[in-house]
Amino acid sequence: MASIERSRAHALLGASAVLFSVLYYVSDLLEAAQGGFSSGQLWLTLVAEAAIPPIVIGLYLVQRPRIARSALIPAVGYAYAYVFFTGTVVYALVEGTPDYATLSEQLGLWMTVHGVLMFIAGVWFGAAVVRAGVLPRWTGVALALGVTLVVATQGAPEGLQLVAAAVRALGIAGMGAGLLVRPRA
Repeated sequence: MASIERSRAHALLGASAVLFSVLYYVSDLLEAAQGGFSSGQLWLTLVAEAAIPPIVIGLYLVQRPRIARSALIPAVGYAYAYVFFTGTVVYALVEGTPDYATLSEQLGLWMTVHGVLMFIAGVWFGAAVVRAGVLPRWTGVALALGVTLVVATQGAPEGLQLVAAAVRALGIAGMGAGLLVRPRA
């Protein structure tokens, strides 16, 4: 019975990782197509980003005991960064912020600090996923590469930023898909 419940929980986590990664990327596409923020796009971003913290912690937990205990640090760091970024979406909605550049200017150093945290934690967690070998190893590589590209493409043309965001989203979505297709014990 516990095995059935665990399988259901893994399936729910896997489906959530795929769904919310896709929604998050769709919100990026909408933002690019509109040339900035809109209320609908920001609400979609809010829902998608708010789901990331529990998904990341869940992805850490399903890899226990094979993932290093120390990988909890980047999992929590990455989750926390998304708690902050979810808050920035609320800020943008309340303040009527027109676009990401304005939001970054308004929040200044806080955006930079949390961006650095997201980068370090994302690379570290991605590497831990690769080493654990519970989820498809390529997903850890995609997450690490994706967060690196997101940082590297800040201020770059929109198309490059969308590619970076797609790679990052593919990492988390791929981890979720890995849960959906892996054989059950």
